[in-house]
Amino acid sequence: MGPQPPRGAVKSLVGPSLKEGAAAAVVLVPPAPRGSSGLCSPRSVLTRHGEILPPPHPPQSGLGRNSPGRQLPRLTCCCGQGARRGRKEQVLLGHLLCTWPCAKPSTFSTSFSSHDILRGRGGKDPLSSPGGPGSRRSNYNLEGISVKMFLRGRPITMYIPSGIRSLEELPSGPPPETLSLDWVYGYRGRDSRSNLFVLRSGEVVYFIACVVVLYRPEGGPGGPGGGGQRHYRGHTDCVRCLAVHPDGVRVASGQTAGVDKDGKPLQPVVHVWDSETLLKLQEIGLGAFERGVGALAFSVADQGAFLCVVDDSNEHMLSVWDCSRGTKLAEIKSTNDSVLAVGFSPRDSSCIVTSGKSHVHFWNWSGGAGVPGNGTLTRKQGVFGKYKKPKFIPCFVFLPDGDILTGDSEGNILTWGRSLSDSRTPGRGGAKETYGIVAQAHAHEGSIFALCLRRDGTVLSGGGRDRRLVQWGPGLVALQEAEIPEHFGAVRAIAEGLGSELLVGTTKNALLRGDLAQGFSPVIQGHTDELWGLCTHPFQNRFLTCGHDRQLCLWDGEGHALAWSIDLKETGLCADFHPSGAVVAVGLNTGRWLVLDTETREIVSDITDGNEQLSVVRYSPDGLYLAIGSHDNMIYIYSVSSDGAKSSRFGRCVGHSSFITHLDWSKDGSFIMSNSGDYEILYWDVVGGCKLLRNRYDSRDREWATYTCVLGFHVYGVWPDGSDGTDINSLCRSHNERVVAVADDFCKVHLFQYPCARAKAPSLVYGGHGSHVTSVRFTHDDSHLISLGGKDASIFQWRVLGAGGSGPAPATPSRTPSLSPASSLDV
Repeated sequence: MGPQPPRGAVKSLVGPSLKEGAAAAVVLVPPAPRGSSGLCSPRSVLTRHGEILPPPHPPQSGLGRNSPGRQLPRLTCCCGQGARRGRKEQVLLGHLLCTWPCAKPSTFSTSFSSHDILRGRGGKDPLSSPGGPGSRRSNYNLEGISVKMFLRGRPITMYIPSGIRSLEELPSGPPPETLSLDWVYGYRGRDSRSNLFVLRSGEVVYFIACVVVLYRPEGGPGGPGGGGQRHYRGHTDCVRCLAVHPDGVRVASGQTAGVDKDGKPLQPVVHVWDSETLLKLQEIGLGAFERGVGALAFSVADQGAFLCVVDDSNEHMLSVWDCSRGTKLAEIKSTNDSVLAVGFSPRDSSCIVTSGKSHVHFWNWSGGAGVPGNGTLTRKQGVFGKYKKPKFIPCFVFLPDGDILTGDSEGNILTWGRSLSDSRTPGRGGAKETYGIVAQAHAHEGSIFALCLRRDGTVLSGGGRDRRLVQWGPGLVALQEAEIPEHFGAVRAIAEGLGSELLVGTTKNALLRGDLAQGFSPVIQGHTDELWGLCTHPFQNRFLTCGHDRQLCLWDGEGHALAWSIDLKETGLCADFHPSGAVVAVGLNTGRWLVLDTETREIVSDITDGNEQLSVVRYSPDGLYLAIGSHDNMIYIYSVSSDGAKSSRFGRCVGHSSFITHLDWSKDGSFIMSNSGDYEILYWDVVGGCKLLRNRYDSRDREWATYTCVLGFHVYGVWPDGSDGTDINSLCRSHNERVVAVADDFCKVHLFQYPCARAKAPSLVYGGHGSHVTSVRFTHDDSHLISLGGKDASIFQWRVLGAGGSGPAPATPSRTPSLSPASSLDV
């Protein structure tokens, strides 16, 4: 035999140093027998007060965040060696590392931030070991039966199922399954412009979150219009604007600034990419823009040789770039007021127009013989003269004769015509031709958000308040009009499709298709505010969403369309289908919850529990019970009729010391596992009277119908190093119990193997969301995964591909959340 380690020594350690609050792992050598030599005899290690197996005294429950029972376990060395060491060294010292013979009283204690990892089981039940003389409370040896992790310094003990004899038996590495982005629901029309165009191929291009969507209205599977989608996913943060090259193939898209998971800034940039291959051709302006890219435009007269960019800095820097080389030719401060639109004159690339808050500016630029930085830009400000100066000029369009039409916040369309050079105000570039107002027409009630020049020379205008779409002939004579239905919102953008077909983007994030004569119908719809509630149908490819826009929406995952939506009048935060699929329960932010008939959309139950928001509602697998987790720290249990329409209070689960975050039912429908805001894992006997199971060890082998709790032995490996406990918002195990999907706070969706019971387990990481991902759920047959974006109000439908499935290359495995962009090719 080789040399034996000292009594209580650490046998193995993952990582050379341990950071407080981070997850680490150790294997503990069993303590020496009572009669062995040495004055330092470690009798027990790594126990949490109140977690006694079996407990000789009832565990303490309902402890506050700062109460003594919630402090980290302390291991005391009687010799005091290492008392002056730093935090990292203290973690590794204490009674376990003490080998010096001494008889001094205890002067040193430490919090042991580590895992108690399984070393050998032998199939024995845990035995309690009484503490030594004079101890305040007994410590109990949990070695070999539990895993312990720390979040924000709090110990979380998870008991290892009896069927697992070694952690080495558990799967390692990323899962063989992969995800492919199948469909994106929504369109960013609420707060953005320059967001809707039609390509030469007939595809409609628009954006939401970090994804630029290419939608095919005709041909291809799925979609209410018989269309399909492709996606450009090269951006690392939210896309703000688009421009289409005169060739109708190349696209420029500008993104906003952001931060990665470590707080490091991500710089705004413009991507120029090929819409046929989805390959990035040029990256323009990395490090040159501030805050974000607000507006873009390709030149027209010279076949798109130049790109004009306006950023979102205080000065709204206006710059002109060589598209082929990616070099900056000229730059100037434009204005301190917001700039909403920019464009090159189609007749003369040296003429650029910008408009926005209280201004229209006409720019003349010279390229400086193509030498980077040698170009100059000079400005002429549009003078309104006798006409009322509007607060905003959101849009403009160039007419074939060289005139310019502007739409403003007063509902007027102004015609700007060229005037003769004014030698009295030559400006820096000499006397230049300028523009003046030659006509005005009152077109809409409220602001005009969009103008579009049609192929036949007529102009379309879209109103905000009146939601009217008007076609104008020469001399601004109204020819035809149509009104957009109120529930779609106001007109945000207009694009001309094939023939007389029009595409209209609205402020309520809908994309409409039709014409002025026949009217418009939606082809893309979405939410307009932060999303949280998500549930999938028990036997159909349908799912339901709700959020801060107070809309409850049922989506058809096969047809990629909205089946129906209703106004909840309050914020919806959570939802779940009854196993019959006939009704759905929805939890609101006021403590109120509803049960709706999925066919008639009628409310069949309306009940209030407390006055705090509800974070989770979950039916038992047999449909006999409904559990409702509230921010008042309680879980309300209701008995449910066979059809799910009637509910009656059965009891309450009381014992959590913080708000409920997640819960799951056992497969037999008798027990609940729940997580709370202070990282507790508790178990409840519902059928037995909503009793708290104080001996959590007894629940280690229980099987769960679903697994959405973010804390538990089977999923603790999803947590990254140094997590503060808020990095993971949602988790979902597939129905075949092979993979776990995770929604994190860094805009990413992760895919892990299940069970995921290895520290820092590798995962496949998928980007696209532009905000924290709030929820993930698998469809009933595990063919798709649905993910919700928070502030970006996006819904992503991912296709789950098997180990040998065809499709895009899988994402790069990662051991921690990563902000590196996903592959830009995802067809």
